[in-house]
Amino acid sequence: DLSQNNPVRRQIGGKVVNCDNTAKKKSASRNSFFFFLLQWLQWGRKEMGRDSSACAAAAMATGIRVFQPGSLKVKLLRVETTGAGGSACPPPPKPLLIASPEDGGEFPVLVFLHGYLLYNSFYSQLMQHVASHGFIVVAPQLYVLSGPDSTDEIKWASATTDWLPSGLPGALPPAVLPDLTKLAIAGHSRGGKVAFALALSRLRRPHHPPTTPTSFSAVMGIDPVDGMGRGKQTPPPVLTYAPLSFDLGTAAAMVVGSALGEIPRGPLFPACAPPGVNHRDFFAECRPPACHLVAGGQGHQDMLDDETPGLRGRATRCLCKNGVARAPMRAFSAGAMVAFMRAYLEGAPADLLALRDNPDIAPVVLSDATFLLSHHDEHSHHHHHQQQQQQHCLALEGRR
Repeated sequence: DLSQNNPVRRQIGGKVVNCDNTAKKKSASRNSFFFFLLQWLQWGRKEMGRDSSACAAAAMATGIRVFQPGSLKVKLLRVETTGAGGSACPPPPKPLLIASPEDGGEFPVLVFLHGYLLYNSFYSQLMQHVASHGFIVVAPQLYVLSGPDSTDEIKWASATTDWLPSGLPGALPPAVLPDLTKLAIAGHSRGGKVAFALALSRLRRPHHPPTTPTSFSAVMGIDPVDGMGRGKQTPPPVLTYAPLSFDLGTAAAMVVGSALGEIPRGPLFPACAPPGVNHRDFFAECRPPACHLVAGGQGHQDMLDDETPGLRGRATRCLCKNGVARAPMRAFSAGAMVAFMRAYLEGAPADLLALRDNPDIAPVVLSDATFLLSHHDEHSHHHHHQQQQQQHCLALEGRR
């Protein structure tokens, strides 16, 4: 009788076993196994989700930090053409404002060039922000008065760069050393034009002194301007209007633009960064690796100090269309330079990648963010990502 009320009984090894109960126990055991397997898989998915969220949060935190002051104390130094504090080192060809970390160490160097008719001191807050992240910023005062021709500015910027190996070490705080194997150049407005012109011209110098860097590892234009408009470039013209025509050798290029820079302040004032000679045109001629970042709602002079004294300082608030405040654009410009230099001077692309993947971390709204990479840099960045075990480290390419 195989009815439920008369279960089959079998004698095994001298013991009487209820076969029906045995089957139930085996079934329950199997069910328990699959239950625990399901629970384990669900737990694993939750943990993976937590890890993914943690990685994303860590990446955002990594990127945000460059837009905030760094951890290093910074000292502002003035070096005149009469000598660096009475030291035996040769004086610079032009007066300098230097922002340097105070504590000892070896740091990459950024040469920063001021805009047209501006003072290098107008950039002191931006310079200190960059220096606080572990860079030495050298800003020459290229001129006090100047006409439309920037040929002499290019020569003086070149002479300042040539001075760095012999003169800069003696101008810095004790135990602070410049690492001139990691050299970048940047400039604002017409200084951006000069920065690109110098980087391009130094590659054409066949007999460069062996103690002087022959090229820069990074070239950055902060709202660069090449004249009054297309067909109205100031000499010497830098833009050729041929796409990808800038041969910067192995140097990477970054162009930062301001959305309001190409808009006139009023009917009596021309735009400070006119279409046809502004950031869009500079980026169009850059070869990979390069990136283009445009700050929406920000003006051409908004990266300057909050207080710019004197007649020239007051003019910076009157001649160009400005944003509501300077602090966001200044923090963005400084942070973008830090992220870019970390990527291409120090081989640490995490901050730049975080900005690429999460543009909302910027203190300004980005109306354009374009990143281009060569295949070599794709492999290099991906390898670095694998070493750091970070998420979303793809090649810097595409448009957001």
